Amino acid sequence: MAFKFVFAFALVAVASAGYAPIAQVYQQAPVALHAAPVAVAQKVIVKSEEYDPHPQYKFSYGVDDKLTGDSKSQVEERDGDVVRGEYSLIDADGYKRTVQYTADPHNGFNAVVHREPLVKAVAVAPVAHYSAPTVVKTVAPVAHYSAPAPVAHYAAPAVAYHH
Repeated sequence: MAFKFVFAFALVAVASAGYAPIAQVYQQAPVALHAAPVAVAQKVIVKSEEYDPHPQYKFSYGVDDKLTGDSKSQVEERDGDVVRGEYSLIDADGYKRTVQYTADPHNGFNAVVHREPLVKAVAVAPVAHYSAPTVVKTVAPVAHYSAPAPVAHYAAPAVAYHH
């Protein structure tokens, strides 16, 4: 297959140079032949960013959308290879999840997760003028069922009483 391409390009080159009388062979219509564009290798210069051996940054963001109920936040900072941060969000079950994390080359990634309900339980004080009667709930003992013993089917003897 490669030979066919080489032969075709060689034929085009010979015809372009004027060594082959292509126009005389095909007298019906003049044929214009052009050489294929030649790819020229260009030197590509890639600018590389400077390597920071001790990167440092701090960022934070927060969302508190009352319409959709979306509430989340994050804070993170980095000093060299040590990263510290915290993020929080509202889980689908109504608890707020807060994750505090650290990462360093010696200890790896560590996270501590805290969960707390958004709605606090409210204790109701009893009313002084009325006291509810004491209700004691008892549970009846559970009777365990066992299959009845088989009954023998036979005729009982006849008993006669005399007075």
